[in-house]
Amino acid sequence: ITADDVLFSFQTLKAKGSPFYRFYYANVAKAEKLGERQVKFTFGSGENRELPLIMGQMPVLSLNYWRDREFDATTLEPPVGSGPYRIERFEPGRFVVYRRDGNYWGKDLPINRGLYNFERVRYDYYRDVTVALEAFKAGAYDLRVENVAKQWVTGYDFPALARGLVKKETFPNQMPSGMQGFVFNLRRPLFQDPKVRQALAYAFDFEWSNRNLFHGQYVRTRSYFDNSELAARGLPSPEELAVLEPLRKELPPEVFTTEYQPPVANDDAQLRANFQKALQLLRDAGWIFRDRKLVNAKTGEPFRFELLIDDPTWERIGLPFARNLERLGIEMSVRTVDSAQYENRVRDFDFDMVVNVWGQSLSPGNEQREFWSSAAADQPGSRNLAGLKNPAIDRLVDQVIAAPDRASLVTRTRALDRALQWNFLVIPHFHIPYTRIALWDKFGYPSVTPLQGVQLNAWWIDPDKDAALAGRGRTSGER
Repeated sequence: ITADDVLFSFQTLKAKGSPFYRFYYANVAKAEKLGERQVKFTFGSGENRELPLIMGQMPVLSLNYWRDREFDATTLEPPVGSGPYRIERFEPGRFVVYRRDGNYWGKDLPINRGLYNFERVRYDYYRDVTVALEAFKAGAYDLRVENVAKQWVTGYDFPALARGLVKKETFPNQMPSGMQGFVFNLRRPLFQDPKVRQALAYAFDFEWSNRNLFHGQYVRTRSYFDNSELAARGLPSPEELAVLEPLRKELPPEVFTTEYQPPVANDDAQLRANFQKALQLLRDAGWIFRDRKLVNAKTGEPFRFELLIDDPTWERIGLPFARNLERLGIEMSVRTVDSAQYENRVRDFDFDMVVNVWGQSLSPGNEQREFWSSAAADQPGSRNLAGLKNPAIDRLVDQVIAAPDRASLVTRTRALDRALQWNFLVIPHFHIPYTRIALWDKFGYPSVTPLQGVQLNAWWIDPDKDAALAGRGRTSGER
């Protein structure tokens, strides 16, 4: 890896890479080569304390490899990388096999000791979640992260688990849960009124879904930074008010007066009350009930929209939501498309509503610009799926990025969290503070789970367990 590779990577990712990189590197004023092993990045201001670390995380591409190739062209030729593994072989849409690079330049760095222990790692791809689970039970692969609550509770009742050949483990994490939810596209006139967005949230019955679909495994998400000290709780603290007060005229008044809580429906009475609140908000926004349909009071247009998904699993929560909306006179269709069509439509913001997850770290920073900034709203491929354009939130994002210390970062992130909550960009879903993993019992892993949760690159094959597993008769047909 040379300085020329680093400069090429910076310039190429910023010009031709994902929009993510343009937002990430926006504060880099200049990059220059000082020697074969030295590059100097000059920052536009000294406020972004995270930026030196961000530049240290930059993927390094090979200038020599890409010199005669188009970076943004579609290809199936494995590129030259700089990581601990190389692509050994693959079949598009079926699998990819990585082989450990014995000459990996960073293998002896202290930060990498104990990592990357597998000689080969193979990822298999399945179009259907049920087929994928059955393949695991048949011994076709060794480990799976289970994201479906029903599968975790009911899908692993097979002899290999009873015999102890397969284990189900949960690994806690202390990272922010992020935000998963139904995302409104504010570019659509239908969703530009926050009263409308707030009203529709009353129709999502999390409590019913958790009881009937998820076996009570989930916790309702209320913050963009749940499961961490960054989440806004209670009313704003004096420190938060100092951040929010200059923006009071541009923020919803509830930011200052009310703790955000998603609607709760523990019984039918609460659900009926939620529907009444929703109808009142919709009336206030100019919608009326006519012939059992909700229509615009001025134009007579019915209230209808589409939930776009690429995984039939989402139908399990989308269809009950649609039935509740129907009680409000709203027609929501659920449309499932293939992953390629979904990606294209989401990239171009061609949707009414989608399900999305914004992951968060314990150190939020530059990525918040791509999530929430006005500039990102019109950038195809950005993560600002909601199309949010709010000068106050732009300034809050800038303040998060410029936080001079941890205490300030926590305060400013909580202030941002409140502003996002009361803009009703999403109908929050749910989360769990751990990772569910099913595995054939051949692995060793650290006894202590790190702060950020399970790290599979720190696992290894335990020779004794592997031999015992083979000795106890695991075969490709084991069920």
